[in-house]
Amino acid sequence: MVQFTRLRLTGFKSFVDPTDLHIEQGLTGVVGPNGCGKSNLVEALKWVMGESSAKQMRGGEMEDVIFGGTDNRPARNIAEVVLSLDNQERNAPALLNDSDELDVSRRIERGRGSAYRVNGKDVRARDVQLLFADSASGSRSTALVSQGKIGALINAKPAQRRSLLEEAAGISGLHSRRHEAELRLKGAEENLSRMEDILVTLEAQLQGLRKQARQATRYRNISDHIRRAEASLFHLRWLAALETLDQARKHLKQTESAVAEMTAMAAAAVTKQAVTADGLPQLRQAEAEAGAELQHLTITLRELEAEAQRVVRAREEGHARLAQADGDMERERILARDAEAALVRLEEERTEIEVARAGEGEARATAALDLADADRLVLELDKALHELTDRVAGEEAQRTSLARQVEDLARQKTRLENRAAELKGQRQALAAVGISEADLTAAERDAEEAEAAATTAREELETVETTRASAEVAVRQAMDAQQEAQGALNRIQAESDALRRLTESGHETSADGVPVLDGLSVEPGYETALGAALGEDLNASTDGAAAIHWAERPAVVGAALPEGSKPLSLFVTGESRLQARLDQVGVVEDGTAGDRLAATLHQGQRLVSRDGGLWRWDGLTVRPGAPVAEAIRLEQRNRLRDLEAGLDEAVKAAEQARASADEAREMAQRAMEGERRARDTQRETDRAFSKARDRRADLRQKAARAESRLAAIDETIAQVAIDLGDIETDTDSAKQELATAADPEAGRRELGILREDLGERRSAQIEARGRHDSLVREAEARQRRLDDIARERDSWSQRQAGADTRMAELAERRGATESALKTLETRPEEIAAQKEKLAAQLTVTEEKRKVAADQLAEAENKARDADRALREVEAELAKAREQQVRAEAAVAQGNETCRSLAERVVEKLDCRPDDLLDLSGMDESKPLPDLAAVEGRLQRLLRERDGMGPVNLRAEQEAEELTEQMETLEREREDLLAAIEKLRRGIAELNREGRQRLLASFKEVDRHFQDLFIRLFGGGHAHLALTEADDPLEAGLEIMASPPGKKLQNLSLLSGGEQALTALALLFGVFLTNPAPICVLDEVDAPLDDANVDRVCSMLDEMAKQGTTRFLVVTHHRMTMARMDRLFGVTMQERGVSKLVSVDLQKAEALRTAG
Repeated sequence: MVQFTRLRLTGFKSFVDPTDLHIEQGLTGVVGPNGCGKSNLVEALKWVMGESSAKQMRGGEMEDVIFGGTDNRPARNIAEVVLSLDNQERNAPALLNDSDELDVSRRIERGRGSAYRVNGKDVRARDVQLLFADSASGSRSTALVSQGKIGALINAKPAQRRSLLEEAAGISGLHSRRHEAELRLKGAEENLSRMEDILVTLEAQLQGLRKQARQATRYRNISDHIRRAEASLFHLRWLAALETLDQARKHLKQTESAVAEMTAMAAAAVTKQAVTADGLPQLRQAEAEAGAELQHLTITLRELEAEAQRVVRAREEGHARLAQADGDMERERILARDAEAALVRLEEERTEIEVARAGEGEARATAALDLADADRLVLELDKALHELTDRVAGEEAQRTSLARQVEDLARQKTRLENRAAELKGQRQALAAVGISEADLTAAERDAEEAEAAATTAREELETVETTRASAEVAVRQAMDAQQEAQGALNRIQAESDALRRLTESGHETSADGVPVLDGLSVEPGYETALGAALGEDLNASTDGAAAIHWAERPAVVGAALPEGSKPLSLFVTGESRLQARLDQVGVVEDGTAGDRLAATLHQGQRLVSRDGGLWRWDGLTVRPGAPVAEAIRLEQRNRLRDLEAGLDEAVKAAEQARASADEAREMAQRAMEGERRARDTQRETDRAFSKARDRRADLRQKAARAESRLAAIDETIAQVAIDLGDIETDTDSAKQELATAADPEAGRRELGILREDLGERRSAQIEARGRHDSLVREAEARQRRLDDIARERDSWSQRQAGADTRMAELAERRGATESALKTLETRPEEIAAQKEKLAAQLTVTEEKRKVAADQLAEAENKARDADRALREVEAELAKAREQQVRAEAAVAQGNETCRSLAERVVEKLDCRPDDLLDLSGMDESKPLPDLAAVEGRLQRLLRERDGMGPVNLRAEQEAEELTEQMETLEREREDLLAAIEKLRRGIAELNREGRQRLLASFKEVDRHFQDLFIRLFGGGHAHLALTEADDPLEAGLEIMASPPGKKLQNLSLLSGGEQALTALALLFGVFLTNPAPICVLDEVDAPLDDANVDRVCSMLDEMAKQGTTRFLVVTHHRMTMARMDRLFGVTMQERGVSKLVSVDLQKAEALRTAG
């Protein structure tokens, strides 16, 4: 088997740094405090072995295994676990068995899922799971044992415990493979069902396509008549379009002459209009200059008027500012006087406070001394009071304790005396009841007889099971033969039914009658030759009323066929109408002969080969292999005759196989009845043996318990007597100490006097502290007021200085305002003189502008008359040009009509307009038909073709493709049937092998379980039993145990520790039956006491030395730690981050011994 050598974790849960856990031979322990990450090592091992449940990893989703970060460490995006395996024995699956060492890794990245690799090569999760399952390990195998797994085993139902036997038998992987095979079988059967449905559908489609092929032939004939009618219609329309185009060209020449005449008249009008318009710009310029000068004078006059208004407003504002400055100066003088008065008042208040502060320090010192004396006296009295209180309380507690001790000892003495009397009564009662030797001997004899009967019944059952197994093999063989015969019959029936439907479909009547093909009989092998020779002519009817039919003709002797060929009529019979045609068709051996004889053919003759080659007298050659629908149909008819001939033999074979299968099933039923009777007998004998064995064990246990109970009672009576003597001694000592203890009453009186004195001293202390605190508060208040006076003096001084500064500024501002007012006094007179001068200039300029405007108006009237004459001429010219454009449009329309018609001719008929007459079949020398008559004939043909409905012109080709598809599907169907049969045989073989291996492993597990149970419990007995079903693969596993001194009972009735030990015995029994390369024990010793832990450790040590299994033990128990070969410690020095340290205890012991 492969060996586990090393586990490497990176970014997995709390192991953020790369961590290596070496798994060596022997016992490897993992220790550490709770919550440090020990279980993360076990979960990493399960995870890398293919665990897919996030719940098993104690997470909500699988990405929770990635390190999530701490206060000092950022979260990781990737986690990886690598498990190194030693594969020197090359026991790995073939896919992975190419190296002595295997590194199985699983890597997960946030948002991308996990991936598996083996030696750097990507593999499926299924491959990894099978690798470990084949090695009796895996993420959920019995090799990984935890407290939860032991509890689950204890509480599990018998059917759920069967998985232990399956793992011991090594069929866990077998179950998985059987499940996969059943899924494949189900998928194959579904595919077969779908394929048969598809074949039925395709058969119906093929029949429809053959009908469509005949309809397509008629469609082509009608389409040819339509083509000639369309050619006639296009020819007539082409002639009409040419005539219309010639008339349009003549009208265009007339409109071009009229446009030239009107263009000359328009040129003369343009010249006159240009002459009148030349003088307008100078007149407009003169009028604009006069207007601009007038506008300038008007704006200047308005500006002088606005300035006069501004001067008035400025004078008013100046007088207002002078009045405001006088008011501001008066206000500042008042502020200066207020500041001076405040400074005087503050100085007087400061002097008064300084006088009050005289003698302040001496009074505070005296008050402080009085307060210190009062504090000292209170402290001394308080200390004396506490000491006296403690002494008095100790004396009272001592007396109370001694009194309570005397009472307790008296109660204990009474209880022990009662206990002694009770034990003596129990001893007398137990001595009167006992188990006789005769009862024990009788129970031993009954158990031996029941065991012998059970052994005989078991041997008989094995014999009957062998007979039943042989009968089942015979049944399977007979059923296989029946299925094979029935399958052959079904295939023949299905093929014959399909061929019958295909051949009968040709008998359906239609407008063209029954094809002549249905009346022919062709020798096998010549179907393709006949199809190549006659082709679609075979679809012609023999009914003379049909549109296409073979008519009766008198026999005609034609020319002889080339030497080396045989007439086709020698191989085809059934229809005399084809005799003349068949006599002129020669059959040659192969293509070489056909090429050689083709040159000697006479008119009307042709050669064919059996593989479909055709050589016609006029040179047409069809190479062998070309598909011919008629040949395929003939082959199908011949194949149908062969199938009908072999159908009776297939029916007889199927009936014979069915009878053999019924007989084999009846024999198997009789064998099963015998097996059931033998199994009932075996169960009864087993129950009798179990009952006798339980009674023997019960008697033994009762005798042992009675003897043990007597010894325990005697020992208890002696101990009670000793305890009574000790109690009497302790009672005398306690009473003596109580008599000599001090009386606390004097101490309580002294406590009252001290408390009164302390109260008086505390009142004096409070008065002294009040006087002292009052002096301190008054001194602090005077100091605060002095500080406030200093700040207020500074503030009033700053206000006084600010008032003086602002008065100087206001005086300066008042002088500037008075100067500005003097300047504004003379400005109104200057503005009035300027307005008179501008009024005179404005009158002159207005007269000048009027003269220029009159001249411009006269010139513009003349220009408007010239423009009106020009517009009239241009309107006439536009009419003429419009006529010319219409004529050009008519010519263009005629050209477009001819071009469009020519394109439609090319599109519809793929020819030029000049070729339409020849294509239509009309005689040029005769009068052309009427256009309406041609259109009517075309519409009738179109209606006739449309009346046919949708026509599939690819019907023949599609029929050939569909036939090939059906043949392919038939081959695939045969492959599916073979695969289904193979899967069924495989599943039956897996069940047989699993059943054998499970029974063998049950015996082996039961033997190991019984041995381990006795070793772990130091006696007793236990066994396993299959329950709930006769088939071992469906049976449950029941655990019956009898610890030393107890009767045989179900696992659920044992105590908690006994259940844990029994479950461990079963798990290790499974483990010894099918050893795994590693066994992980996660705190399984937690519910066990020291003695049981020692037994478990001794068993582990022995198993580690005997086998190749390596043990990894997670524990808190000191005894388990001491028995390990090496220890790994998991620490968490940094919160949330686990570290691994190790020590080899064997090497440490060797060094200590050597040192």
